[in-house]
Amino acid sequence: MAFPWMSGSATGVGSYPGGDPSEALRTVFGEVAGLPHLPELPARGPGADMIGRTAGMLVELPVRVEPSGWRFGDRPGRDNRRAADHLRHDLDVLEEVAQGYEGPLKIQVCGPWTLAAAIELPNGQRTLRDPGAVRDLTSSLAEGVARHVADVRRAVPGAGILLQLDEPSLPAVLAGRVPTASGLSRLRPVEAPLAEQGLREIIEAAGDVFPLVHCCAPDVPFGLLRGAGAKGISVDLRRVPGRDDDAVGEAIDAGVALFLGVVPGTDAPLPPLAATAEPVRELWRRLGFPAATLGDQVVATPACGLAGASPRYARAALKRCRETARMLHEADG
Repeated sequence: MAFPWMSGSATGVGSYPGGDPSEALRTVFGEVAGLPHLPELPARGPGADMIGRTAGMLVELPVRVEPSGWRFGDRPGRDNRRAADHLRHDLDVLEEVAQGYEGPLKIQVCGPWTLAAAIELPNGQRTLRDPGAVRDLTSSLAEGVARHVADVRRAVPGAGILLQLDEPSLPAVLAGRVPTASGLSRLRPVEAPLAEQGLREIIEAAGDVFPLVHCCAPDVPFGLLRGAGAKGISVDLRRVPGRDDDAVGEAIDAGVALFLGVVPGTDAPLPPLAATAEPVRELWRRLGFPAATLGDQVVATPACGLAGASPRYARAALKRCRETARMLHEADG
């Protein structure tokens, strides 16, 4: 199995504390230089958050901020401009910080199902409630993501791009646990083949990228994500129960990479390095895979985004992920 990163690599999930993209990118390129990512900085406000940042990429589907959250509007306004300005500035800074860089680079966008569960229609209902609106959103997102990938390629010509779709709401979408606008009932579950098709549309539109899906919620649908074309699956290792062993083992056997969250995403005491690495080794042993493949197929990450962490802890978390990945590679190689 060949992956676009060196064995023993680590990376971040997506978000980062603070509002300075230059500082965040320099930290990322310093601490996880083998597999850096373009961080999101939601502390800057609407348009820099996961939903707003991706909503700003939608083609011909303008959005605006309401007290209840993001909502589709009639025409682009200041909220669209703000999201576009944040992203444009981030790409300018990326071009400067990554000048001359050649290697893997991960970018993140919100996936179609989490986006549909979060953005409201003009009437205040969730987009997820209207299958036609979901189809329009998915098509628009596919076009917007393809443009974003092209923009990143122009900024960092030497990068091999990993595209991460963030889908924390996907298990709730599949199980019918997404609340209606009133909160008094739940929306009907989305059938697995339809959910798979929506993800596949985004992945195929992105072109020559290494696609992965991040889901930090319980009940990750490993088989569905593989069927959609994901070559990597990013999860919080603490949220992978033993009952998922068969699904996880099938993914590993199929050559899917696992991006495993090994440290908390918010400030917490970090245990000794060996204790951080042990749950990964234990999973690999339990599933019966050769230790020599672990360093190639597993990428160490925080459990989720680091937006809620202090800058000091965020740097320490990325460093610990790097050290853990190196330990797993050196000990099991």
